Amino acid sequence: MTRQQRTPPAERPTHTPRTPTQLAINRFVRRPAAVAGLAVIVLFVAVAILAPLIAPYDPIATSWSAIRKTPSAAHWMGTDENGRDVFSRVLFGARASLLAGVVSVLIAAGIGVPAGLLAGFAGGWIDALLSRVVDAMLACPFLILAIALTAFLGPDLANAMIAIGVSTAPRFMRVARAATLEVGSADYIQAARSLGATGIRVAVRHIAPNIVPPVLVQASLSLAAAIIAEASLSFLGLGQQPPSPSWGSMLNAAQRFLTQAPWLAVFPGVAIFLCVLSFNLVGDGLRDALDPRGR
Repeated sequence: MTRQQRTPPAERPTHTPRTPTQLAINRFVRRPAAVAGLAVIVLFVAVAILAPLIAPYDPIATSWSAIRKTPSAAHWMGTDENGRDVFSRVLFGARASLLAGVVSVLIAAGIGVPAGLLAGFAGGWIDALLSRVVDAMLACPFLILAIALTAFLGPDLANAMIAIGVSTAPRFMRVARAATLEVGSADYIQAARSLGATGIRVAVRHIAPNIVPPVLVQASLSLAAAIIAEASLSFLGLGQQPPSPSWGSMLNAAQRFLTQAPWLAVFPGVAIFLCVLSFNLVGDGLRDALDPRGR
């Protein structure tokens, strides 16, 4: 009689199932453009924070002996019409632009997300009323509305951030409302309601966490729009006030010297372009990474 062979034990899985967060990160890092955009954003944030340590000159100090000097070893990006170092002003201008973008988006999300959640969850006349208010605000172009609000509040960076935030809020309201309607029809929401969960508990504990992904995507894209809006308002004299540096106000001052000193417009313009492009790339990457149907 032959000896019976033992069956080999079942092979164990080589890895544990990954969480949705790990899957989203994995999908994001597989997009080189999004990763490159994130790297540029991190660089801009670091520059804005460390500007007092990096800047070789005081950004508002004038020097009448160095008016409109071309880029050189002493002034990497040249000097402006008042002899101020353009490189130092670009570094400090990043603070105004990034601060305006972040604060404006926080204001917009703070207004739009709760309103969208309420409209999508409550429905009925509340949804109809909020939706008509949003439609009325979206009927006016975003930048025109921001200019009107800033002119009403007064020319100042803080007022510009409030105006941009209020003008951006309808976008967040629509995104949050659409996500709430989609999540609200899920089976687990109906199960929570059948178990006796109150409306507030369902909205806060079950719906709100599941509308975060589209809100994050909207936030990243709105940051780019807010930076452009702040630069536009500063260009028109409604944002950051001179002599404090801002990319928009630097472009406004440079328009008089485009032929004599083109570097005055080139460097702040390139900074705006790179910052806005990076946020758009990150927004596209987040949209793909947070898509549950992504592979």
